[in-house]
Amino acid sequence: MTKKLKRRENYPTLVIHSTDNSFCFGYRKKNDLKSDKFFIKKFDNDLCNNIIHDLNEFIPKENLQKINKLSVSIGPANFNASRLIVVLARTISQQINCPLDSFSSFQIMAKRIASKNNIFTNKKSFWIYKKLKRKGFIAGKYEISHNEKTTSELVIRETVLPKVVKELRIKELFFEAIYDDKEDLKELLNLSNKNLLNSNVDSWKKVVPLYPISPIN
Repeated sequence: MTKKLKRRENYPTLVIHSTDNSFCFGYRKKNDLKSDKFFIKKFDNDLCNNIIHDLNEFIPKENLQKINKLSVSIGPANFNASRLIVVLARTISQQINCPLDSFSSFQIMAKRIASKNNIFTNKKSFWIYKKLKRKGFIAGKYEISHNEKTTSELVIRETVLPKVVKELRIKELFFEAIYDDKEDLKELLNLSNKNLLNSNVDSWKKVVPLYPISPIN
């Protein structure tokens, strides 16, 4: 790891996340877990306007300008919230010339689900799914990349981005997606800090919401 990348690990990190019924912000200073700050709010009738106000209340303008790592969850989650937080993250990235990366909501919860179900075997894979209101499921596939016995060292790779599937295969491991605002914010901060961002400030162009289904499904 170069000295430049090591220094980058100490910069402030901002993450933006949403679930089926909430949106959240997380902040970590100098990769210090004790500095973590969280904002979690259930949806209201004016999410579009209130999300900007709530961000300004959460992080002062002078601190926002110092952010050097920015990450956002892209879904699957509430359609409108996913769209809004991605637009917000892309806008911030452009304004402060900060690289932006993204993670699916299932990837963020994958480590928590693997730990809860004691899945520590190297190369062992499992699926995370969410049942649709009509027919089928949204499902993503995840693999244990390292054979570690401690939760803190568990590394999980997303091998299949969440997509619509008609049925779940009986022979494979499947776990239902369960959102946990605070724990998912912590993991998103961890992922953001471990994923040393590309220095290209135009990286925001590659970040788009994940829409496995139409917004009316």
